[in-house]
Amino acid sequence: MTDTSLADQKHRIERVRHETKRRSLTVARVGRVTPNMIRITLTGADLQGFHSGAYDDHVKLFFPRPDGKPWAEDEKPTARDYTPRRYDPVANELDVDFSVHEAGPATLWAMQAAVGQTLNIGGPRGSFVVSDDFDWYLFVGDETALPAIGRRLEELRPQAKVIVIAEVSDAGEEQTFTSRASIQTIWLHRGKAAPGSTTLLDDAVAKQKLPAGEGYAWVACESLTAKRLRRILVEDHAHPKAWVKAAGYWKHGTANVHETHND
Repeated sequence: MTDTSLADQKHRIERVRHETKRRSLTVARVGRVTPNMIRITLTGADLQGFHSGAYDDHVKLFFPRPDGKPWAEDEKPTARDYTPRRYDPVANELDVDFSVHEAGPATLWAMQAAVGQTLNIGGPRGSFVVSDDFDWYLFVGDETALPAIGRRLEELRPQAKVIVIAEVSDAGEEQTFTSRASIQTIWLHRGKAAPGSTTLLDDAVAKQKLPAGEGYAWVACESLTAKRLRRILVEDHAHPKAWVKAAGYWKHGTANVHETHND
């Protein structure tokens, strides 16, 4: 993390490691948040003791073979990283949201998922914990960022002020967020353009007036776009580097990518 001295003086920002564990879970429910966002609820005895300390944590999902046969010992299972959208230890449930804008192995599995199917998960291996004592927060991203954004909004204290800038295909993909904080949401519609191919997020962040006081900015989207957005925040808006986190949740032409952009 960059500029840790500034973060240490003002707000607690720390990386916490967790003991990793492989869990075999069962699909309890399958639903739609929006037409192109599938929410799958997992449960099972192995979920006991699950811990996710931050809204942008990642669990690794291990998908079954497309033909339904077990993976051979010399095969590496197909795996992808996803956000734990909601964990309820009382109900013993874990929600994971799947954006279906691409036909990868995760999307294909989610689209055919049914109650009673099993799925193995691992992690989270760690959490990037940001204290909730900033004056304001800025969350920027595409569909892949919405599970983390939605979770964080539910966690924030009532006194926090939040700006959300989100790119989706159309109005039908807009989500309704629940939060005690004061939220301003700016939805950007790319229409028929391919995800990650526009400068809608760049333009919106460039012209956005940041609130007074100390704020934390979080960005997640296509990797090259996330890198540009971080530059806009740090160079154009002169926002402290320690209070910006930008991650590439996916990248054009590359499978299974997660990149964090720092100096």
